[in-house]
Amino acid sequence: QVQLAESGGGLAQAGGSLRLSCAAPGSIFKISVMGWYRQSPGKQRELVATISRGGSTNYADSVEGRFTISRDNAKNTVYLQMNSLKPEDTAVYYCCASNAWDDYWGQGTQVTVSS
Repeated sequence: QVQLAESGGGLAQAGGSLRLSCAAPGSIFKISVMGWYRQSPGKQRELVATISRGGSTNYADSVEGRFTISRDNAKNTVYLQMNSLKPEDTAVYYCCASNAWDDYWGQGTQVTVSS
């Protein structure tokens, strides 16, 4: 069972910042596109951002310009820096490692933004 270990969620005020981290096994990390997804109550899980092995990034329109995804290939870790947070960013955030063979998910970390 592949384990992705997320950390960094919590409570923030609107306009504040949080940084999420996700560590993956090296054998998985180095061959995977890494991504962050989120799910709010009553809604489907949605893409937040992805980053390729070479560092190309993709963002949902709703977070473009506020969130930054990055990866540290030496530490097998992907980050999501979240700035200018809004109450509508409140969700459980999931880390995902995707490659040709499978998708691996973390357990999720709660982010709550108060107005």
